[in-house]
Formats: sequence, C-alpha cells, structure tokens
Amino acid sequence: MQATGQRRKILTLVVTVVVVVGLWWLQEQGALPDSDSGDSTTSQSPQTSPTDDVTETSTPTADPTSEDTGDGGQTGGTDPDSGLPIVQVADLPVEAGQILELIDRGGPFAEDEDGTTFDNREGILPDQPSGYYKEYTVPTPGSDDRGARRIVGGEGGEFYWTDDHYRSFSRIAR
Repeated sequence: MQATGQRRKILTLVVTVVVVVGLWWLQEQGALPDSDSGDSTTSQSPQTSPTDDVTETSTPTADPTSEDTGDGGQTGGTDPDSGLPIVQVADLPVEAGQILELIDRGGPFAEDEDGTTFDNREGILPDQPSGYYKEYTVPTPGSDDRGARRIVGGEGGEFYWTDDHYRSFSRIAR
C-alpha cells in the first residue's frame, strides 16, 4: 500500500514537471505571454515601450480576413513565410514610405543606427543567421527621440513594419 502511495506521488511530481517544462517551452516559442514582464511577444496590438517617452498611435495593419481591394487598400491575409499580417505601403504612415524609398536608394539616413543589424531577439521574424536583418528608423512627427517605429529589411528583399518597438510586426507588401 505504501508503494502505491509513493508511486502516485512520483507520478504527480513527473506530471507537474512535464507541465511546467511544456509551459516554459511554449513561452519561449512566443506562444504564451511573458508573465514576468506583462507583455506578449505574440500580440499584434501596439503598446508603448517602457523606454519610449512618446505615446504611439496605432497604424492599421491588415485584417487577416479582409480581401484584396485591388486599389491599394489592405491586402489582408497572412504572409505564408512569416505568419505575420500583411500591410500595404499605402496603409503605413507617409514617413514609412519615405524610408522605404531611402532604403531603395541606399540612403542617406538621419539616424546612425539606420542600416545596422537587427538581431531578432524577440524571435517574431523568421529565423535567419545573424546579420540577415537591418533596421531603419521611421520618424515620428513631434518626437524628440527615435520613437518606436521601425522598418526591418531582410537580405531577401522582404520588409517588416513595427510601430511598437519590436513587440509586433507586419509584413510590408510591395
């Protein structure tokens, strides 16, 4: 009888460890919000970074259920390569379009950090080797610092938009 009780305790301990490890793994993969920091790496809703002094307003991203309007509106749907929502350049702030044009021309850029490596520490963009992604600041009118808006470009010619300092991204359709 004692052996049965001890087996039950061991089984309970093993199940608890498996559940804890499983939850940790899901959180590391971005499938669960980070309960320590109170922010979610999978959230697509904009938030202001604690280090940002400027409050950002939301820029609409594509509704995954919307249809292509054919007139420069939102493409809708999800990018099959990244799993991120798709947004048209026309739906981004005008400053983002200007930065894309500067990227195409090779600069010049206003910020020293522009064109430097984006390490994808958040793990939201597709996994690529270090140095694959470059980041560019999208100016925020009225802000006295770099703000939270960025375009991240990949070596394959793909571009991503974030207006919440890397908490969420959308794939830019060009």
